[in-house]
Amino acid sequence: MTDARTNSRTVSDMPRIGIGYALMLAAVVAYGLHALLVAGPALHAAAEQHLARAIAEEDHDVCGSFGIRPGTAQFLSCSRALAIIRQRQSDRDNAAAQGVL
Repeated sequence: MTDARTNSRTVSDMPRIGIGYALMLAAVVAYGLHALLVAGPALHAAAEQHLARAIAEEDHDVCGSFGIRPGTAQFLSCSRALAIIRQRQSDRDNAAAQGVL
């Protein structure tokens, strides 16, 4: 007599497994496209807003530590000087990353 295996896969089970993998792959691709096309720009805009707020707070703290009040011409000048300093630091960081420095 032959033993009947109850837990073995049959030929008819194989297409079901392939369909399951294909559906899972389609779900992952759909989620990736959503993250790339829908959520990506919103996250980028939120990050830019966060950076702008952080820079404004830094300007307020640094310029305020020298007694310069927001809304004055001196505060505007101080903020511009800090922006130049940030840009120079960014340029140095980029040059170092490229191996120039």
